[in-house]
Amino acid sequence: MDKLRSYVLPFAMVMGLLLHTWCGRFAFLAPYLIFTILLLNFVAVDIRKLRLTRLNVWIMLFQTVASVGSYYLIRALTHNDLLAQGVFIGILCPVAASVVVVSCLLGANRETITEYTIFGNLLIVLIAPFYFSFIGLHQEMAFATSFWMIFRKVSSTIALPFFVALFLQLFLPKANNFLSRYKDITFYVWAFLLFLTLGRTIDYVFLHGKGNEMNILWLGAASILVCVLNFGLGKWVGHREGDTIAGGQLMGQKNTAFGIWMATTYLNPLASVFLAFYSIWQNMFNSWQIWHYNTRMKETQKP
Repeated sequence: MDKLRSYVLPFAMVMGLLLHTWCGRFAFLAPYLIFTILLLNFVAVDIRKLRLTRLNVWIMLFQTVASVGSYYLIRALTHNDLLAQGVFIGILCPVAASVVVVSCLLGANRETITEYTIFGNLLIVLIAPFYFSFIGLHQEMAFATSFWMIFRKVSSTIALPFFVALFLQLFLPKANNFLSRYKDITFYVWAFLLFLTLGRTIDYVFLHGKGNEMNILWLGAASILVCVLNFGLGKWVGHREGDTIAGGQLMGQKNTAFGIWMATTYLNPLASVFLAFYSIWQNMFNSWQIWHYNTRMKETQKP
């Protein structure tokens, strides 16, 4: 089974590339798949004991400061507002709801991942409307309107499975324990979700790439650098706080579908291509991490 897992993500990515025009037909399944992943994760931890940790605070601080700081720095150095917007949204973009799948597979602490999945998304609800009031194409939009739009997007993804799991833990503990036995199937649910979302992402690049080749090139190159920065710095912070894998995944694995929505809603829509490329790089890196981890485990088990 571990050997199979090493090839599931590359297979999902290749199929997403080959069938990218087909994936959009089944995009309606994505919210249900995310709900399943989060619910099976939430029932596997005691969510009443979740708390804000120092690792959470460091990553939240980085997202808050580095996102807006990079925007003004790149705009000042390159005079390219599109590139600046791409890097800005690439750092600000919240952690993926499915981050727990790869993180726990690689040995990260499930509680740590779950905590930041909740707190990190709440952070975006609070700071993103403020940033979009002076960055992007719709700076005239009222803060309350922007806040409500983002809140609805985040709450529909995070809040529902959270409160369902809390209800089960408080009133139906046997049902909660039953569901928690199936937490490992989230990897395969996520692989199918990856196939759908990556296919849509690739299709998006094809649709918006015509006539914008040079901008696409710059956004693609910058996305590689930001991806390396996010994972590398996250692992460094995580190492200092006792969970290297959690730090890297929480800072590096992004909810690119939500980030693309924010970019197309508030910024130059072409800036969303940055996250389209980022989605490819982060999943290639995750595939390599899983393969490397499984290979290392096999070597340590040899007599």
